[in-house]
Amino acid sequence: MMIKKETGIFLDVIQGDRSVIKKEAEKILEYKDLVIEIQCVWNVKAKVILVIIGTTGTISKSLRQYQRNIPGKHKI
Repeated sequence: MMIKKETGIFLDVIQGDRSVIKKEAEKILEYKDLVIEIQCVWNVKAKVILVIIGTTGTISKSLRQYQRNIPGKHKI
């Protein structure tokens, strides 16, 4: 019997008026419990992809890493 494991992706696009780094850390902590619960209850791998853009157009250093996890073609 083959069991196919799926991956759940939470994509959150945020426009922040504060520090992009601080906002990213807040969101990672906010979603941590949800990801753990999804993994346990549904027995799937789950991950959070954050796209945070500051009001001045700044982006986090992690954005390119997150971008690789988003299916499809896209540019920054």
